[in-house]
Amino acid sequence: MAARTTIGVLLIVLALGIAGRRIWYLYRLAMAGQKVSPDRTSDHGAAARSVLREVFGQTRLLQFTVPGVAHFLTFWGFILLLPTVLEGFGAIFDVDFHIPLIGKQAWLGFIEDVAVVGVLIGITTFAVIRVVNAPKREGRRSRFFGSHLSTAWATLFMIAMVLLSLLLYRGTQINVEPPTFPYYESGGAFASEWVAGLLEPLGPETNEVLEHVFVLFAVGVLLGFLVLVVHSKHLHIFTSEPNVAFKRQPIALGALEPIRIQGKEVDFENIDELDEDAALGIGKIEDFTWKGMLDFMACTECGRCQSQCPAWNTDKPLSPKLLIMGLRDHAFAKGPYLLADDEKRDGLADSVKAEAERPLIGANPNGYAHAGDGAEGGVIDPDVLWSCTTCGACVQQCPVDIEHVDHILNMRRYQVLMESEFPSEAGVMLNNLDHAGDPWGAGSRQRTTWISEMDFDVRVFGANGEDRLPDDVEYLFWVGCAGAVDDKAKRTTKAVASLLHEAGVEFMVLGDGETCTGDPARRLGNEFSFQMLGQQNVETLNEIGARKIVATCAHCFNTLANEYPQLGGSYEVVHHTQLLNQLVADGRLTPVTPLDTTITYHDPCYLGRHNRVFTPPREILAALPGSTFKEMPRNSERSFCCGAGGARMWMEENLGSRVNENRSAEALDLAPDVVAAACPFCIVMLSDGTTAVQAARNGDGGKPVEVTDISELLLRSVKPST
Repeated sequence: MAARTTIGVLLIVLALGIAGRRIWYLYRLAMAGQKVSPDRTSDHGAAARSVLREVFGQTRLLQFTVPGVAHFLTFWGFILLLPTVLEGFGAIFDVDFHIPLIGKQAWLGFIEDVAVVGVLIGITTFAVIRVVNAPKREGRRSRFFGSHLSTAWATLFMIAMVLLSLLLYRGTQINVEPPTFPYYESGGAFASEWVAGLLEPLGPETNEVLEHVFVLFAVGVLLGFLVLVVHSKHLHIFTSEPNVAFKRQPIALGALEPIRIQGKEVDFENIDELDEDAALGIGKIEDFTWKGMLDFMACTECGRCQSQCPAWNTDKPLSPKLLIMGLRDHAFAKGPYLLADDEKRDGLADSVKAEAERPLIGANPNGYAHAGDGAEGGVIDPDVLWSCTTCGACVQQCPVDIEHVDHILNMRRYQVLMESEFPSEAGVMLNNLDHAGDPWGAGSRQRTTWISEMDFDVRVFGANGEDRLPDDVEYLFWVGCAGAVDDKAKRTTKAVASLLHEAGVEFMVLGDGETCTGDPARRLGNEFSFQMLGQQNVETLNEIGARKIVATCAHCFNTLANEYPQLGGSYEVVHHTQLLNQLVADGRLTPVTPLDTTITYHDPCYLGRHNRVFTPPREILAALPGSTFKEMPRNSERSFCCGAGGARMWMEENLGSRVNENRSAEALDLAPDVVAAACPFCIVMLSDGTTAVQAARNGDGGKPVEVTDISELLLRSVKPST
């Protein structure tokens, strides 16, 4: 017994020393990041709710039925097996150890063995999934492509060894004379008793020897698993909980946060007061916040983000998973340099110094994020950075709340503001914003041309000398750049205006007093242009007393509702599908004319995923008489992007296949008469996409599929003469 105790204590001291040293290093590395503002650690209620819902409830993982259930079984199995850890360590010092009060009750032994079986089912399922979805079998389509698979298999093996060693020492405890198993008299531990039956023919004396061996083996395997976890991707076992707790609430979608330096928001009106070495955005790994560092350590390499990413699915170099893995590997490789004093940096290994000198953004021969000993080029290839559509699918799918889009856009900000490096064609869009106030360069004179095509008077602010919105005006109709200058979007503008007029809703437009919200500039990374445009609009809206705003563009809607409060403009903003749906529900609009058409609907990313508006558009379509609605396979939270977001609308798509054609092909597979959307960017992209896909499939023959806004369909049923 003395030898058993001595060996056990040595194992504990050695393993905890190695693991503790690693954990302290990781903590220091995370704290080398920038401060987070506002403080995410202060809202204990929100943190607790997130952990209860996503960690203990496994709600994110259960979206994927089979792997979700397997992970649920594994997670809760380990939670329920925690008493066995105490029992195992206690057995090192006392062969008759049991947990006080409850340690001999049948129900606890039964629960522990049920947990063992549950975890075995879970890890067996994981093994099958990894074999079926292996990169060698599925290639780039596999969500495990690029993951550290050898470590994953080692972890599954170690978990199996933890369970096997547990059952072996419990079985020998049952077979010794007298039995030392806490639940021997009460029964209930069915799996342990089954293993005991297999070992019983060896006799009590042999089982007594094996009990010493298997107890030490069980403790050693458990401690070895701990050491493996803190040195591998399975670090997420410990980092996912705080990462979920300290996430952006409710999720890192919708608003993009302002640029901050050490937690303090940058004042762009006094930009000259910044220190010369101040970085706008992220240009080095240490420019990430501690939450960003925690994101890297929390990545499970599950590939759910990768499997949903429109860039990756159209053969572009961006994989959100590989991006985070590359940043994590670079942070770990550069860590000794970041944590060393200036005097000690000269003595560091050459590989560490080389990693410290690598640019964060630069040409990478691998085509995607890569870091480590001997890695060449930048950590992130520019094509990776500019392939992102900011659709948010990665963030929505991530089971541990990694904030991929925030990180990508902050790196874009540095490239644009500090390096003046961005796709050349995007420069035309930025120049148009600066000189004309819209991405197309049409100018303010085009803001009201659509009004002359209406058969009723549209009230324009200032036309009668108003300096405030009249009291009878219920909504300010934010037309948007596309809605004023793009031919397809102007049809939506006129349809919405007609429906509001039909419903008796008093509205007013700003006319040439409206300018771009700044969304394209901000998503490109040009925060300066966004601030200038946004502050101009907020000043106008506040001066006229705007309270309720309706917008037809999902991007305008998101900016007005979620980002203008950062600039001092807080308004009640609704998307036109929300307002129109309410008017139908209230009986103020009544669809009467059957459309006799088959419709499918595309969820705009900035309406759906970013703002959770899924139901109103579908309820409008359901209310249209004579129509048949077909849902696309990828819909709602998992809707596939049209390819226009993240300022991609104004950038060439030279890599891989086209995102809009991928989405259009999915829509056309349903053989619809109409593809409906609720954002002018989506309508442009899907119109081009369906045309290209139909031409490829049918040549010049076949009836073109119509792509239009939901409001136009509703207007046809409400006012059939239009």
